[in-house]
Amino acid sequence: MGLVVYCSKARRDALRAKDPEFDLYAAKNFLEHCRSLGAGGMQCPLGVLEVDESRELRDHADEHGLYIEAIVKLPQDKGDVERFDTEMKSAVSVGARAARTTIIPGRRYEFFDSLEMFRKFDALGRRSLELGAPIADKYRLPIAVENHKDHRDDQRVALFEQISSEFVGACVDTGNSFALLEDPIETVEKLAPWAHSVHLKDQALQLYDEGFLLGDIPLGQGGLDLKRMVAILKKAKPTIRFTLELITRDPLKVPCLTEKYWKTFPDVPGSDLARTLRTVRQHSSERLQYISKMSPVEQLAREDANVRESIDYARDHLGL
Repeated sequence: MGLVVYCSKARRDALRAKDPEFDLYAAKNFLEHCRSLGAGGMQCPLGVLEVDESRELRDHADEHGLYIEAIVKLPQDKGDVERFDTEMKSAVSVGARAARTTIIPGRRYEFFDSLEMFRKFDALGRRSLELGAPIADKYRLPIAVENHKDHRDDQRVALFEQISSEFVGACVDTGNSFALLEDPIETVEKLAPWAHSVHLKDQALQLYDEGFLLGDIPLGQGGLDLKRMVAILKKAKPTIRFTLELITRDPLKVPCLTEKYWKTFPDVPGSDLARTLRTVRQHSSERLQYISKMSPVEQLAREDANVRESIDYARDHLGL
């Protein structure tokens, strides 16, 4: 199992405080950080790399048996296609297995004030993916679109079917779609045939007055059936890589009992809400982490422990 750069924000900040010129998120630095922790690779923004940088990064990954996945921003319009093409070419040059991206900004229930607003950004996201798909085909490098609390499962599958490219599919996030009242196992089952990448995470759950809390927590300590999810994904895509995305932060609020939450969900049945709240009650946890109440030193220690405990669990219990 590898790491997404978002796992290491506190570590990056601490290192920058000591040396402002050092950026842990620079590709070579982050890959070496992953190796030092015993992780199997990384998912990281690569940008545009010089030839020597590409060769050095690829050689380092090959030497230590590490995988690389890129993080990219899709073209916003036709004038942005050349920039995207150059970034994808860089990703190919280092041997990246996939290029993870998102297509709709923000969390659907927070960012959008109306269904019309959501549909406008939905159309823009679809257009970006349509512009990016030929580049993915050209380089035979898969674009992996994360279920980023934007589309519900059936919407996302319909989009992949519409694009109809073997190089356009999913970065399957094992926790995000629960915030849209989806069943986590069903999300993995529906997206697995399209999977090119995985964001593996566990979630601590707890009710609050306006809905429920959703908190990133070390693998194996939350309410998700990770063993079953991993088995589904491995069966569908035997060579797929799993990358930890554990953001050490306060729990997110999912205000599914408020009027604003429902403004972009005109057709979601009440049974989905009932099932979701029942799941939260059944798996209610006191393990939620309130990072903002900690000192910077405590935050860094907690982040390091979250990552270390997750790597250990993935190795010992998930075979990753």
